[in-house]
Amino acid sequence: VQLQASGGGSVQPGESLSLSCIAPATIFSIHSMGWYRQAPGKEREMVAVVHDNSRTDYADSVKGRFTISRDAAKNTVYLQMSALKPEDAAVYYCFVGRAQYYLGGPEYDFWGQGTLVTVSS
Repeated sequence: VQLQASGGGSVQPGESLSLSCIAPATIFSIHSMGWYRQAPGKEREMVAVVHDNSRTDYADSVKGRFTISRDAAKNTVYLQMSALKPEDAAVYYCFVGRAQYYLGGPEYDFWGQGTLVTVSS
């Protein structure tokens, strides 16, 4: 399964950037969609996740600056990043959790290929 992530790029501190990720339309349902990131020399960490009940989870470091949203009908998740800091620079990975191709079917997790976000002056 290929997740189509887009929106990465290079910005200056304080600027904004948006990411989006589309899961295939063949997926019937998705429990969670979100974003993780990995900076050089660091472990991958959760940035933000939105669940099928609309509950959202954010890393403490991005609360108040990042907003995650989801269009369930389009199997799409968005991440609006504001007031970006140099420490936000990383490869951002789209995540799809507990996806099913049909009701009652097996559940799968998927990862996108990663999109680079650079924050520097």
